[in-house]
Amino acid sequence: MASKTIEINPITRVEGHGKVTIQLDDAGNATSARFHNTQFRGFEKFCEGQVFWEMPNLTARICGICPVSHQLASAKACDAILGVELTRPAKLLRELLHLGQFIQSHALHFFHLASPDFLLGFDSDPATRNVIGLIGADPKLATEAVKLRSFGQTIIKKLGGKKVHMNAACPGGMTTALNAEDRDAFLRQIDWAIADSQLAINILLNFVTRNKEMVDSFATFPSAYLGMVDRDNNLAIYDGNLRLVDAKGVVLEDQFNPANYLDIIAEYVEDWSYMKFPFYKPLGYPGGIYRAGPLGRLNVCTGITTPLANAELKNFKNLSRSGLVEGSMYFHYARLIELLYAIEKTQVILEDKDVLSTDLQVNSTKYNERGVGVVEAPRGTLFHDYWVDDTGKITGVNLIVATGNNNAAMNRSVYEVAKQYIKNGRVTEGILNRVEAAIRCYDPCLSCSTHALGQMPLIIQLRDPAGNIIDTICK
Repeated sequence: MASKTIEINPITRVEGHGKVTIQLDDAGNATSARFHNTQFRGFEKFCEGQVFWEMPNLTARICGICPVSHQLASAKACDAILGVELTRPAKLLRELLHLGQFIQSHALHFFHLASPDFLLGFDSDPATRNVIGLIGADPKLATEAVKLRSFGQTIIKKLGGKKVHMNAACPGGMTTALNAEDRDAFLRQIDWAIADSQLAINILLNFVTRNKEMVDSFATFPSAYLGMVDRDNNLAIYDGNLRLVDAKGVVLEDQFNPANYLDIIAEYVEDWSYMKFPFYKPLGYPGGIYRAGPLGRLNVCTGITTPLANAELKNFKNLSRSGLVEGSMYFHYARLIELLYAIEKTQVILEDKDVLSTDLQVNSTKYNERGVGVVEAPRGTLFHDYWVDDTGKITGVNLIVATGNNNAAMNRSVYEVAKQYIKNGRVTEGILNRVEAAIRCYDPCLSCSTHALGQMPLIIQLRDPAGNIIDTICK
């Protein structure tokens, strides 16, 4: 049998465009696999020259799935440029907005993108292995899934005017207050939303119980983990410090100020993907790759501040003797624990006495030359870093987008699954779906994640008839 390359193009049930290439040896076994992000956005460059106060609404356009995360990270960077401390009501509403983002995004991913594999089967007919197939198989479940996502989106709309690309967070605060009528309407929905999130957890855990050996071996490998925590090392998604542990659970960075992220994180570039490869600088590349997002956050935190989610966290930690859960399939469990937390925390904020306050903005007439804003987006830690001149004009932008943090890990995952399932030249559609499922564990948003650092050159090469380069022009 001759060696060959398998291409999966496009990857399905993810946000954005990408492909996978798998190399087989002469015996038909996988020898390598790569996950390619095939689209380029470039926000880092074309934001230069804009005034910084436009950045929250401009960078929200990076993504139609998680615009809230980008707007909040951007607004936090702008707060730092202004050198202001937000009012407590503004912080509450920003976190409420972010919780709405987590609810809608996590519900979307599990029910619409991931669950067809769990509920219909990895080897089921691809024509119905999708949300349409779910509606046919269980209309009531599909309805509840849409309803839960709508709950999160409605929170976003009420605070920002629209469900997508809202106008909510601004430099120094929030644009809109929450009224009592909307607060009460949200509170009335908490009980069923919690019940729906627990239903999702039960669906996943039932699948895990029936397929424990597969789940435990699926794209399982040691790595470091990154996430944001509060002062007591509890899960934090809007505000906190960074925590990073290595593959053995040794804490490498504890309560690290995210504004100084460039001291510990760098980015590597491969010529076969538009997405960069972040890594932990002291360990170098590729030794310093880490995983972020739900699996990373639950592996680095020691607790969750809401009772139901904290109880699930204990179950999650008990999956491993070391306390570190390495299986990529457990991203889904971690994601649903975060969904439960987001709903519980939404109730906590809605019941806070300051949530209806209109004291939402602070101003400043001085500009710092740099501002860094960091939040936990649904898919991982999100960094917005801006440099400005004395007029407030942007002179430089660096973005490390949530999905980018997991780029190296996603590449490792597709290789591990391809190596496990492709044997002796046997390649089925169901096997290739498992390779795609390794990527879906991370819920990547590929369109979010490709932004150039520095100048992207135009290169013109002149070649002779034999293909040899005889002249190169670079601009």
